[in-house]
Amino acid sequence: MKKSKKIQSAEQVSAIISAFRCPICESEMKVKELKSLVCEQNHTFDFAKQGYLHLLSHPIKSQYEADLFTARQKIIMESNLYTSIHQVISKLIQKHVNVSEVLMIDLGCGEGSHLQRILDESIDQKFTGIGLDIAKEGIMLAAKNYEQPTWLVGDLAHSPIADQSIDVILNILSPSNYQEFKRILTENGLVIKVVPRANYLQELRAAFFVKDEKREYSNEDTISLFQKHFHVLERVHFHDSKNLTRNELENLVRMTPLSWSADPERKLAFVNQSSHEIIIDLDILIGKNIVE
Repeated sequence: MKKSKKIQSAEQVSAIISAFRCPICESEMKVKELKSLVCEQNHTFDFAKQGYLHLLSHPIKSQYEADLFTARQKIIMESNLYTSIHQVISKLIQKHVNVSEVLMIDLGCGEGSHLQRILDESIDQKFTGIGLDIAKEGIMLAAKNYEQPTWLVGDLAHSPIADQSIDVILNILSPSNYQEFKRILTENGLVIKVVPRANYLQELRAAFFVKDEKREYSNEDTISLFQKHFHVLERVHFHDSKNLTRNELENLVRMTPLSWSADPERKLAFVNQSSHEIIIDLDILIGKNIVE
């Protein structure tokens, strides 16, 4: 008989239990009876039946809703809009990580599709994946769709991850907390941060906003801050484009915060096109921990 997702998740966490710490008191943790994650001070977090762990020490309201994550999952897994960048990131990990067994966490993973795609591409090394996001709706969808990674509802600013336990941090188009990144990375650990360039999803900005509302975007401040915390091994400019169908355009609009403040008529006109070319324009930063 197939194991339940709850038991399977508990077994996966048991195998990497040294990578966890209590989000309340920061003490070590253990898996108890394949039901709960318990710390030395007896703070207890039960595995959900869907197979994820809710490790927030206090409720936090996320502005990202389930509909956005469902649309993002469809775009990433079905449209191939991001397929090439997953392949590039996988090759960069293989290039810069020398250990055969890698513990990798995606911080700000949403519904987990980027992490799953990168794990699928990484066939030459043994990867164990963890996905963490503050949005319960995203993590629930991740646990529903992808079994192998461990999925955590948690706070990026106070993560339930032990000191120096992570080999690779993924941070893809998501906020960062570099002090936490540096704390949880191993001595030779890597951060792979993906940030937008000026032309990323430019078609949406052009369609949604009148010319006077559009602002020129630069990622140089983001990159400069990254360089203050990590030694940059590589900065890769990634540029690609895909022609999306009408249904895919609708999912693209649903998944992006760009649409939140857009004029409804402009949004409708955009998604009613039979197809449209969409540009992916990103910088991939590969950073190594700077030991202070």
